[in-house]
Amino acid sequence: MIKNIIVFLTFFNVFLGFSQTDEEPVLWEQELNKISDTEFELIIKADIFKDWHVYSQHTAEGGSQPSEFVFEKANQDYELIGAVTESETTTEYSDIFEVDETYFKEKLVFTQKIKLLNPTVTQVNVLLYYQVCKDVCIPGEQDFIFALDGGPVNLEEKTVDERSVILSEELILDLKNKEKLTEGTVDSVSGPSGLLMIFGLGFLGGLIALLTPCVFPMIPLTVSFFTKQSGTKSKGITNAILYGFFIVLIYFLLSLPFHLFDSVDSQILNTIATNVWLNIVFFAIFVFFAFSFFGYYELTLPSSWANKMDNASSKAGGVLGIFFMAVTLAIVSFSCTGPILGGLLGSTALADGDVATNLSTGMLGFGTALALPFALFALFPAWLNSLPKSGGWMTTVKVVLGFLELALALKFLSNADLVGNWGFLKRELFIGIWIVLFILLTLYLFGILRFPHDGPKQKLSGLRKMLAFVSAAFVLYLGLGVTKTTNLKLLSGFPPPEFYSVFEQESDCPLGINCFKDFEDGLAYAKEVNKPILLDFTGWACVNCRKMEENVWSNPEVFKLINDNYVLISLYIDDRKALPDLEQFDFKYETGRVKHIETVGQKWGTFQTLNFNAASQPYYVLLSPELEVLNTAIQYTDTETYKFWLQEGLDNLK
Repeated sequence: MIKNIIVFLTFFNVFLGFSQTDEEPVLWEQELNKISDTEFELIIKADIFKDWHVYSQHTAEGGSQPSEFVFEKANQDYELIGAVTESETTTEYSDIFEVDETYFKEKLVFTQKIKLLNPTVTQVNVLLYYQVCKDVCIPGEQDFIFALDGGPVNLEEKTVDERSVILSEELILDLKNKEKLTEGTVDSVSGPSGLLMIFGLGFLGGLIALLTPCVFPMIPLTVSFFTKQSGTKSKGITNAILYGFFIVLIYFLLSLPFHLFDSVDSQILNTIATNVWLNIVFFAIFVFFAFSFFGYYELTLPSSWANKMDNASSKAGGVLGIFFMAVTLAIVSFSCTGPILGGLLGSTALADGDVATNLSTGMLGFGTALALPFALFALFPAWLNSLPKSGGWMTTVKVVLGFLELALALKFLSNADLVGNWGFLKRELFIGIWIVLFILLTLYLFGILRFPHDGPKQKLSGLRKMLAFVSAAFVLYLGLGVTKTTNLKLLSGFPPPEFYSVFEQESDCPLGINCFKDFEDGLAYAKEVNKPILLDFTGWACVNCRKMEENVWSNPEVFKLINDNYVLISLYIDDRKALPDLEQFDFKYETGRVKHIETVGQKWGTFQTLNFNAASQPYYVLLSPELEVLNTAIQYTDTETYKFWLQEGLDNLK
């Protein structure tokens, strides 16, 4: 969660090209179990390539396309016993679609029991519709034919009527320079390493914890103790480094119980990001943490714990004594580190991937940052003289953290509102509350607003004034976002999406660009205005399509290129709207399989396959009004590459 608003590392892009000519990311197989003479178990299995996801039948509506089964002649030749069961799935909250998404990783198993109604039936035909996603989303169809008698499969030669042949042929475009579609390659890109980002967040949290009054004064005291009490300088350095190591170890060990929970039920932690009531609980916890930072109460562990650890360190001595000293530090500093660790738990729960692994990585980063000064100052004791003195500035740090905790708490409340479809925390209200919070923070930093543990008024430092101006500038930035004067791109994915607004939206086209959702209509308009076509194969449930629109198309130069120079035709492959009866037809593949085209999405999916030999989304093609291919087809990529690609298409047209 925090990763959406704090950028503190730069990463190299990892290029991951994918096309229809590459190996398919899902490998299917089937099994048949005979239960009795009339009952059978149909089993469908798949191996899924690393980092690809196939979505469950039960993934939330409004997100990615779920898996769907069609059992031919069910309730005629046989009946289904119960519903299709699934193997283990993963559920995570999607910031793009604002819903829970349930999917398979690495492997999947579907199982359906049937009972024969007609004893002469020897085979069962099953059709599976599914979607597999990584940086692109690929809707797929898979036929399974189960021979109940163990004999050979009977492949019926199906025919299509003349009207279907005509409608199929009408989908085929007379493309010119078609070879340009695959001339050269345009790489798609993926985001930065998730675990490295989580480690960075934990490290940042540890650095912040160092500035709190519970930890900062301990640095010179502890380092001086080791360097003076250890006899020799080398032994003092060794003990200080060992002390730092134990700090890292202790915070890492704190995450291990979450691995035990995860082994019992892999979904127990992911529900934090998707369950309405747990999001509300997290909201309340963050508010509670925030007011502790404001000084209204202290969060402390029982003092007896710290006393016992301190006594144990004195008695044990040696390495074991140093370990107990590190435990003592963790306990006595809890009032300052607890809220930060709570934020770390929340952010890792909302991040992609395994929650327990994320938390361990974050804790490792937190402990590393906390331990680093003890080792460094032991190696270079003269640096201690450059440390600022403890004082009121540490109270300022805690109050600033309190306001940030409140701002982060609102994200959990927003998640609950979006998942629950309550509709009370719209985008404008969310941003409005943030504006109030950061106005209060600005007033505090300027010394106008005060809290219980603030000392006597003193002259404001230059750093505090600078932070106050930064906070005020952020308030202005948020205000411009509410009035639509600027795009809150820096906060992309954090507030509710733009369509979740108190105002009625005029267009359902991306960014309000004038677009067409029918190819023939868009082509006719392109010929009328003599502009080239940006053909956008997309999907309502396509995560990376939304990312391209929100992060790439929203770039002013890219937006201007599309809006001023191209006719945008967006074809939604997963559109389930039924075609008019006269437009429905049967399409025959080269393999001999016949598919009934009855929805808008099926029509455009077939259109994409026939003309561009592709089935992934997002997938972009540039065409002239005379259907001349202007450039290589492109998929999910970065802003600069996309902008160059659009401009090159215009140059090729000229």
